[in-house]
Amino acid sequence: MKEFTSEHIRNISLIGHGHSGKTSFSEALLYTSGATNRIGKVEDSNTISDFQPDEIERKISISTSMLHCEWKNNKINILDTPGYSDFTGEVKCALSVTDTALMFLKAAEGVEVGSEIVWEYTKEYKNAAVFLINKLDNENADFEKTVSAAKERFGNDVMPIQFPVRQGLGFEEIVDVLRMKVLKYNRDGKGKYTESDIPSELLTKAQELRTQLIEKIAESDETLINNFFENGTLTESEIVTGLKSAIRLRKIFPILCSAGTHLIGIASCLDFIVDYCPNPVDMGSKVAVVSGTSNTQDLKCDSTGTPVMFIFKTLAESHLGEMSFFKVYSGSIFSGLDLINQTNGKSERLSQIYILNGRERKETGKLFAGDIGTAVKLKDTHTNNTLSSKSALITIPAIIFPEPVISMAIVSKAKGDEDKVANGLHTLHAEDLTFIVKVDPELRQTVVSGQGELHLTIIAQRLKARFGVDVDLVEPKLPYRETIKGVCKEMEYKHKKQSGGRGQFGHVFLKIEPKPRGEGFEFVDAIVGGVVPGRFIPAVEKGVVEAMVGGVVAGCKVIDVKVTLFYGSAHSVDSDEHSFKIAGRMGFKKGFKEAKPILLEPIYEIEVTVPEDYMGDVMGDISSRRGKILGMEALSHNQVIKALVPLKELFRYSTTLRSMTQGRGIHKQKFSFYEEVPREIMDKIIADYEKSKTEEEE
Repeated sequence: MKEFTSEHIRNISLIGHGHSGKTSFSEALLYTSGATNRIGKVEDSNTISDFQPDEIERKISISTSMLHCEWKNNKINILDTPGYSDFTGEVKCALSVTDTALMFLKAAEGVEVGSEIVWEYTKEYKNAAVFLINKLDNENADFEKTVSAAKERFGNDVMPIQFPVRQGLGFEEIVDVLRMKVLKYNRDGKGKYTESDIPSELLTKAQELRTQLIEKIAESDETLINNFFENGTLTESEIVTGLKSAIRLRKIFPILCSAGTHLIGIASCLDFIVDYCPNPVDMGSKVAVVSGTSNTQDLKCDSTGTPVMFIFKTLAESHLGEMSFFKVYSGSIFSGLDLINQTNGKSERLSQIYILNGRERKETGKLFAGDIGTAVKLKDTHTNNTLSSKSALITIPAIIFPEPVISMAIVSKAKGDEDKVANGLHTLHAEDLTFIVKVDPELRQTVVSGQGELHLTIIAQRLKARFGVDVDLVEPKLPYRETIKGVCKEMEYKHKKQSGGRGQFGHVFLKIEPKPRGEGFEFVDAIVGGVVPGRFIPAVEKGVVEAMVGGVVAGCKVIDVKVTLFYGSAHSVDSDEHSFKIAGRMGFKKGFKEAKPILLEPIYEIEVTVPEDYMGDVMGDISSRRGKILGMEALSHNQVIKALVPLKELFRYSTTLRSMTQGRGIHKQKFSFYEEVPREIMDKIIADYEKSKTEEEE
């Protein structure tokens, strides 16, 4: 395989709302560059990028695919990302290791919610960004409207570099204001174009856009602005170097034109990527952490430096094992290289390294700093791990994934599949760190959490397809808590049992009272005169704690109570620890029921980000969920609503919110505190618990 040095590498992510044409565009890139000899179609289920069975079935991207091609003696690494927000973690993986984000906007629909979400990620990772107005061959295409929406949403640094001569069904010519030429594409399936002069009716518009672009380039640099004022313009050399610098520094976001399915705009986009988008060296040093410390160190993109690589994605292949997608941040990587995992201290040998086009692998001898590749069968290395030589104790900062927005319990349909389910969930979590698995011993459930209902549905389908286990996704039980509002001043309980031999005897008097919320459990030994021997008192406390763990009125953990043992009696022969443990447990349960028991439910703080048009509907919906609005604040073109809502009312909220806001609303949530359950709801929970107990006994 041909080797490429850092200066001859471009790393780009294809990002944007679902169905904006990213996968079809990636097919066009590979074909136009000669990396493939055919163009796959999403509708025909034969694209190189979407090769997983569930992607083929649903005709959407679910995982980020790694692709590459060569153009003008440069290697372009392409990460094709999903557009659905359920798989947003895949986008963050890609943007964390690429230098340029190619942001897709549909020419008819313009800026959509998926565009807005991933744009925020480009800010986080400081990616250079280029807008691509795609599907300009759509009969409803409106280039000017889309440009206007992009400027309104993303700022006036968004600058058209190209515009269509005609849009809609006749789209095949693009005016390029950098070259000041018309690029005419033939619809012969070859993707080539010819250059010609701009017609007179479009020349004024092209000159105006070029003037605006030159002014924006000049404003991006102090030297350039001085030259601009002195000379009234910039030289061609200054325009090229100034634009490259402004793109890298996120001071200009160019707009290009395309119709990916007809190969229009593809070759000129490849030209632009190579000529103006930054290579890994241009992006400067990576801020790394000195392993085992909080100190940082600048890691230079230098192929002669110490080898350092970062695993940004993991994929399990049935016939190959675990594949680790990595970026080389320093030095060069080659087969047989021994490295240390800075996360766990274990050594790894790189047996084989590959570059990918979808599922197609090509073994390569060496990859230099800035390049992206895949290693197989690493023993103890996973996503977010850094591998480096022994002399470089450096860790690349981990990708911070979004918090889950939905949780469901997973129930195996067949008995005996529990181990298979556990192993499958572990593997799927390793591949997707936005998918969280928690085995809750208190609720005796396996709870899975993710970015949306579709996300968890895909997980369940992959469990069946890859691991042979069929599961149901159900509403998870809630971690309610039991406590009391009143005081039981004196609860006597005598455990006495005679069975022919030695008997059992334990006799206690307990006082049970509430404690302030959050202060937990307190046991007080107030025995005077040894009426209950000291050796039995810990057994009484154990019995009380046992009852608290199992719950009294609804099978939920008891919190915030004070129990005082103040009197009792013992038998010289029949009393033992077991008898007093039973007396403590049963006495507590009996007294708890007389102390005005209540249930507490978890209350979550939510932040809902929505366009202002949907504010009324969203706030009304929150109120209907027993929510309390805390306040609102503006965030760019959106409003952020903060509220407190019972967890019970948040089941499938992400799905409802997306439906209510046409996909433009997003939310995050975190636990806040416990609050008393309303009486009518509490009575139903207790009744359901009693019913389930009766059914179990039968």
